[in-house]
Amino acid sequence: METKVVITGSSRGIGFGLAEQFLKRGCRVALNGSTRASTDRALERLARYENLVIGVSADASRRDGLLLLHREVLAKFGSVDIWINNAGISHETLNAWELDAGTVERVLRCNIDGVVHGTIIAFLEMRKRGAGKIFNMEGFGSDGFMLDGMTLYGTTKRALTYFTRSFSHEARSTGVQVGTLSPGMVVTDLLRMTAGDDSPESLKKRKFFNVMADDVETVSVFLTDRMLAARDPSPEIRWLTKPRMLGKLLRAPFAKRDFFS
Repeated sequence: METKVVITGSSRGIGFGLAEQFLKRGCRVALNGSTRASTDRALERLARYENLVIGVSADASRRDGLLLLHREVLAKFGSVDIWINNAGISHETLNAWELDAGTVERVLRCNIDGVVHGTIIAFLEMRKRGAGKIFNMEGFGSDGFMLDGMTLYGTTKRALTYFTRSFSHEARSTGVQVGTLSPGMVVTDLLRMTAGDDSPESLKKRKFFNVMADDVETVSVFLTDRMLAARDPSPEIRWLTKPRMLGKLLRAPFAKRDFFS
């Protein structure tokens, strides 16, 4: 039986990479972009999988958008086996008080509200069947690490981790797995934005990212295989483990990489 997968915010970046890897493994996948244009562009890139992939344009930061996405997928697929709350946005590297109110609202709504509502909507359908997997995408700040200029984004990811752990505990007797994905540092537009200028601070960040970051495909392959194989009630799938970080540091003098050229 084909595994049916929904990935919010999957028109580009790590979300798109995950969609492509699930398709390569014969899964049925629902792509999601915030606009029809972004969703259609993603579908065009995956045209060779046209019998397995659908696209739904919906705002994954709002409950009504997530309900629309869920309804469209159920109408096409009948059910959802894996739901991934991947959609997220960042902000300029500024102190929290320097961000305008609109930016604060958008980041909180997408990174927290979207994950909470997406988890609940997917869970309610899965609970009826007593099976299914929900994964929420962690990011910078999930482990409590702090960096000036990233307070708001880090706060949302820290909250996401707590929410997922606590939700999975509440859902422990339902048969639905609720866990987290930790991709580490992936070379996406989101990561490049944190070191987008030629300031000394950005140049320092680029040097660090060139050592620790990985391309989308490498990380997507790892996460996809682990999600499909996950059996734990609350899976914690982590790419950039301490041993892997140590290996990168040891290889750094010999591995010249530049993700920003």
